[in-house]
Amino acid sequence: MNPPGFLLSSLAVALGGGFGAWLRFVASRLIQSGSFPYATLTINIVGSFAMGLLAGWLARQGGNESVRLLLGVGVLGGFTTFSAFSLEVVTLAQRGALGAAALYVGASLAGGIVGLIVGMAITRGGA
Repeated sequence: MNPPGFLLSSLAVALGGGFGAWLRFVASRLIQSGSFPYATLTINIVGSFAMGLLAGWLARQGGNESVRLLLGVGVLGGFTTFSAFSLEVVTLAQRGALGAAALYVGASLAGGIVGLIVGMAITRGGA
């Protein structure tokens, strides 16, 4: 089976992403967070679990690019990018690239936090 063309791939990702973002919105409304971000934590764990199910199923079925784009990149990417991050870390580790996996985790965490701090400082006038 040939992979879908760019237009169909883009449509699958866009539709799935919109649905995934809506799911995240609904989930965050349903899960009471209070002072601890339980909603985000839950969404990240559920999204990673779903990505694991999808990756395992796709591997068992021989892969299906259209399904991967719609559900993995689209729905789960819109729901939480943490699921993609989790898959990439595990994939690196399974390939024996433990150093690269650790570097990716550390750089993602530190870079994300530093990026947020710098962005906030810029918009607050350096304060």
